[in-house]
Amino acid sequence: MRSPLRRTAALLFSATALAGSTAPASPVAAAAPTAAPTALPAAARVGVRAGARHAECRTRVHGSHATAHCFNGNATTDHVQLHVECVRWWDPDMDTARAAVGPAGHVSLTQRCWLGIRHAWVTHRAA
Repeated sequence: MRSPLRRTAALLFSATALAGSTAPASPVAAAAPTAAPTALPAAARVGVRAGARHAECRTRVHGSHATAHCFNGNATTDHVQLHVECVRWWDPDMDTARAAVGPAGHVSLTQRCWLGIRHAWVTHRAA
C-alpha cells in the first residue's frame, strides 16, 4: 500500500499533466478576448473632440478617499477633473478643480467623502 504522501504527489502530477494537455489547439483561440471592451460613460467624454487623444488616468478608491493619477503621453494639453459621488444622501458629491496636464506631464487629483464613495470618475476637456 502506498503512503498518503506518495498518493497525493501522484495525483497532483497526473492532474497537472492532464491540465497541460487540454490547451487550445490554435493560438488564435487562445488570444481571443474574453469580454468586449466597455465604452466610456457620457460624462467622461464631455468636451473631447472626435479622434482627440486624452491623458490616461487611473482612479483608485480606498475607503472614503479617491485618488486619480493622470499621465498625458500626447503632444497636446489635456484638462482633467475628478468627480466623486458619495454613498450617503447627506454627504455632498465633490468635484476637484480642473488641472492642466501638459505633454509628458503627470498630475494627481484627490478628493474625499465623509463616510464612503459610491463612484469616482475623471472627465477630460481639450485645451
